[in-house]
Amino acid sequence: MKLHKEGYKSLRNEIIILLFLALLSYFFNNKIIEILFVISLLIFLITVYFFRVPSRFFARKENVIYAPCDGKVVVIEETLEKEFYKNKRIQISVFMSPLNVHNNLYPISGKVTYTKYHPGNFLFAWMPKASTKNERNTIVIENNKISILCRQIAGALARRIISYSKPNEIINTADELGFIKFGSRVDLFLPIGTKVEVKIGSKVTGGQSIIAKY
Repeated sequence: MKLHKEGYKSLRNEIIILLFLALLSYFFNNKIIEILFVISLLIFLITVYFFRVPSRFFARKENVIYAPCDGKVVVIEETLEKEFYKNKRIQISVFMSPLNVHNNLYPISGKVTYTKYHPGNFLFAWMPKASTKNERNTIVIENNKISILCRQIAGALARRIISYSKPNEIINTADELGFIKFGSRVDLFLPIGTKVEVKIGSKVTGGQSIIAKY
C-alpha cells in the first residue's frame, strides 16, 4: 500500500500540528493540550486511511470495461446523454463512500478525445440530479471498438475534483484518471447494447471488477 500524492500536503500540515502539540504537551502539563493531541492524532490516522492506495494487480483484458473506482453501483439505466453524444446511452453510476479508496481509474484503454470541467452544486451524490447539476468533470475515451464517457461528480462532502486527463492522450486500462476528495460518484455512459455485468447494489473494485463487456 502507498499514499496518494494528493494527500501529501494535508498529511504534512497535520504532522506539523502534531509535533507542535507534542512540544506543548512536553513543556506544559495541560489536559486540554493532551486532548487536542489525541484528537489531532485520530484525524491524522483517518487522513492516512482516506488517501491510501492499495497495491493491486490489473488484468487489462480486451473488450472489457472495468470499474473506474471502488464503491457501490447505484444506477443502471438507459438515459439521454446530453453533453457529448446527445443520444441514448446506458448509464452506470458507482457511489464512493468516505471509506472507499478514492483514486479514479480509466475503465478502458484508448485515446482521450474530450475533457471538460463543469462548476456546479454539491447535492448528495446519489441524487439523480447530481449527474448534471453538481460540480463535475467529463472525459471521453475511445478505441477502435468503443467510445465511452466517464464523469467524475462531486457530492455534498466532496469539494474537490482532480483530473489528470488531457485531450489526445493515449491511456491504458487502470491508469490513474484522477481523484475525488471525501466521497462522491463516477458515472459511465456506455453504448446501447453493451453487456452489463453488474447489478444495482454490486460492490466493485476500481480496475478489477468488470462493469460490462463489448
